Amino acid sequence: MSDQAVLHVKGRVLVGPEDVRDELWVVGGRVSYDRPAGVRDIRTVEGWALPGLVDAHCHVGLGPHGPVDTATAEKQALTDREAGTLLIRDAGSPSDTRWVDDREDLPKIVRAGRHIARTRRYIRNFAHEIEPEDLAAYVAQEARRGDGWVKLVGDWIDRDLGDLAPSWPRDAVEAAIAEAHRLGARVTAHCFAENSLQDLVEAGIDCIEHATGLTDDLIPLFAERGVAIVPTLVNIATFPQLAAGGESKFPQWSAHMRRLHERRYDTVRSAYDAGIPVYVGTDAGGSLAHGLVAGEVAELVTAGIPPVDALAATSWAARAWLGRPGLEEGAPADLVVYESDPRADVRVLASPRRVVLNGQVVE
Repeated sequence: MSDQAVLHVKGRVLVGPEDVRDELWVVGGRVSYDRPAGVRDIRTVEGWALPGLVDAHCHVGLGPHGPVDTATAEKQALTDREAGTLLIRDAGSPSDTRWVDDREDLPKIVRAGRHIARTRRYIRNFAHEIEPEDLAAYVAQEARRGDGWVKLVGDWIDRDLGDLAPSWPRDAVEAAIAEAHRLGARVTAHCFAENSLQDLVEAGIDCIEHATGLTDDLIPLFAERGVAIVPTLVNIATFPQLAAGGESKFPQWSAHMRRLHERRYDTVRSAYDAGIPVYVGTDAGGSLAHGLVAGEVAELVTAGIPPVDALAATSWAARAWLGRPGLEEGAPADLVVYESDPRADVRVLASPRRVVLNGQVVE
């Protein structure tokens, strides 16, 4: 589309869950609700329009064995774009993906730098693997490299215990989180189990990824502190397979993983009911495929979150949480158009009619 062309989106525009308008215009790549005067080159798209979807836990540039080449990372980003994901919080990647910022045809990325893990306590080639005395320094480094986020690995299997265990002592995470906040960054942590959560939340963490270990006694603490969770239920679905693979060597860990999986929906619904912010994330990258955002929204609904709130968790609310605009006047025109109302049935998210990124129809 040339600089002089205008895109007309008509039908129903979901500016917010209750703010529904009949049309918007895309002029110079940005949203306008005023019809431009004197323009003849107009392309019309019809349907139900949403702000570009958000995957708040995704890994562009990461594969099963660590960093991937640029062509593979590009394919990952394009797969997410095809699914309607136009804003990604990259929750840890060993690859430098700054080149994506120069591509107007690829999703926008909010980076958390590289994972920070305890030595030999995470997937090989994914993270900086360090000891507690170096945690604050590495958090400062990644805070400067990222886009306002830092990612810790809060727990992982301890082979001596044969089960999940916290990665960091309380004093180390307190100092590290304080340093991140001093530098203007928020901190999130991978956590499967129960016993790392209280220290992390009381130390001031901003978000917990997966949060399968969230229990009834911890929920009030999360709610009081406003700590968000990103459940990644499409990833938690793999726990039985992981447990089966580790059964012979780590039976205690395998049993624990199965318990976390069995209660996953109750955990998410209890968090939602308590007012804990819940956002959509797929954990794409590593071993999980990209483009699963619609499936994750459907999983949140299965867990008992009302469809409109599950939709907000990948659109209006998620964008506000990440400090990125939706379909406000003058915002970049990043939107997805569907055949029918996604508030009525979130399954429609799996079949975008049109994807518009920076004002260009790309799908």
